[in-house]
Amino acid sequence: MSPFDLAKLRAELDGLKEEQAKDGFWNDLQNAQEVNKKVSALENKIERYEKLEKRLDEVELLIQLCDEEGALDELDGIGSELGALDKEIDVLRIETLLKGKYDNLNAILTLHAGAGGTEAQDWTQMLYRMYTMYAERHGFKLKVLDYLDGDEAGIKSVSFMVEGENAYGYLKAEKGVHRLVRISPFDSNSRRHTSFASLEVAPEIIVDNEVQIRQEDLKVDTYRSSGAGGQHVNKTESAVRITHIPTGIIVQCQNERSQIQNREVCMRMLTSKLVEMKEREQMEQAQEIKGELKKIEWGSQIRSYVFQPYTMVKDHRTGCETGNVSAVMDGELDEFITQYLSKS
Repeated sequence: MSPFDLAKLRAELDGLKEEQAKDGFWNDLQNAQEVNKKVSALENKIERYEKLEKRLDEVELLIQLCDEEGALDELDGIGSELGALDKEIDVLRIETLLKGKYDNLNAILTLHAGAGGTEAQDWTQMLYRMYTMYAERHGFKLKVLDYLDGDEAGIKSVSFMVEGENAYGYLKAEKGVHRLVRISPFDSNSRRHTSFASLEVAPEIIVDNEVQIRQEDLKVDTYRSSGAGGQHVNKTESAVRITHIPTGIIVQCQNERSQIQNREVCMRMLTSKLVEMKEREQMEQAQEIKGELKKIEWGSQIRSYVFQPYTMVKDHRTGCETGNVSAVMDGELDEFITQYLSKS
């Protein structure tokens, strides 16, 4: 189905609204919520498309009037409006690429420092700041789930939730190993260093009937929280770490106020990671997946960030690159994400 085929979009919307009107619709709460989300998303897409179409018609009419009356002084304003419309159309076009089953969900991101000690941990903190600023730019909310400080500086690992429509659809493009080349501020001899950090991205899934988690497959550990969080930090073993024995997946949370809440968040994280793993395996079997997470070392990176001897950020999957490293580190990732989604 073409994403801009209004007739088909309206037909899909009508079908969902008929489902909403059926008796017993709310008996299956999870399904009802999913249907309501789809209805809202379709209504939003149709409304935005119609508004853009109306604005384009108005600009076309204005161009005709200017041509007939020779009002050349109006052309600058028309050019600005066309530029703004072009950007909005591009945003809508990219959104139509998000067709995955979980693309509309929130995203759970986990950054891990690679080998290299303080240098890699500092790089991990820089990436965390980059994604924080990306979230702010797009009106997403960010919530820290788990945070482990570096030995001297930076971050060893951090898990955080990015909440907002299509957060996973966009941020799944960032999954993989990120490589930094720079003159290390931690090297007294000012030598150039290469550092690595990995990013895992999973959709936030509350319940999934296709994934069964057995209690006997879980190893649950509790420990004292180590980060900011109020008076309870370091006084009670409220932090929770859960290991899923069959897969080796480890999730942990320490930022909620109680052990019960932290455990609930851990179980959601585990469900999300298991669903993401299952989807990835299915895609790999169909030879449709790109950018799988690799070992955190030289040659496995999806993107390189070069600060010295020149400035460049290059995505090795798409060839997309820019010399404006500062902008990228301030969260301007749209071009990289767009290129990835267009090719995936």
